[in-house]
Amino acid sequence: MRVFGSRLWALGSRLPALGFIATVACAGGGADAGGRVEVGLPAPAYRTVSLDGDSVSLADHRGKVVLFNIWATWCHPCRDEIPELREIHARYRERGLELVGVSVDADGAESTIREFVKDFRMTYPVWLDPGERVSTQFLTIGVPTTFLIDREGVLRWRKTGPIAPRDTSLSNAIERALGT
Repeated sequence: MRVFGSRLWALGSRLPALGFIATVACAGGGADAGGRVEVGLPAPAYRTVSLDGDSVSLADHRGKVVLFNIWATWCHPCRDEIPELREIHARYRERGLELVGVSVDADGAESTIREFVKDFRMTYPVWLDPGERVSTQFLTIGVPTTFLIDREGVLRWRKTGPIAPRDTSLSNAIERALGT
């Protein structure tokens, strides 16, 4: 079994363990809607710090449409999707879409993350979560995982795995959330 942080990558015959992990995550009150994180329900309340050290939260973005991407520097699919994330950000930024990347890299990796952000020309804010609280609150397994959150804080789209170039389900969800 291959594990990165608290991420379970190869399930094999470990499905009972996965059920246990999901039960623990739900019992921890990760989501606002009775432990559920589903499209159509409110996004979990989430607070952390930015790469610059400022306190940040999803509540600070209420009233805005947010594409919320959970990633790590060691994740090759995360690297593969960054050009598409930059494209989405450039295409919709002027219409009100905000893109936030949450790095789950280990504590103390700030200089590695800064270099990564520079090398991959990430033009959007990066938040830090070395304890992977975001994974517990959003009930995710693996990175990348991306959520679209509307102006009222409701989840409107979810994707586990990299975003494919020109993903029409995402662009349609963004269009609906932006109200155009």
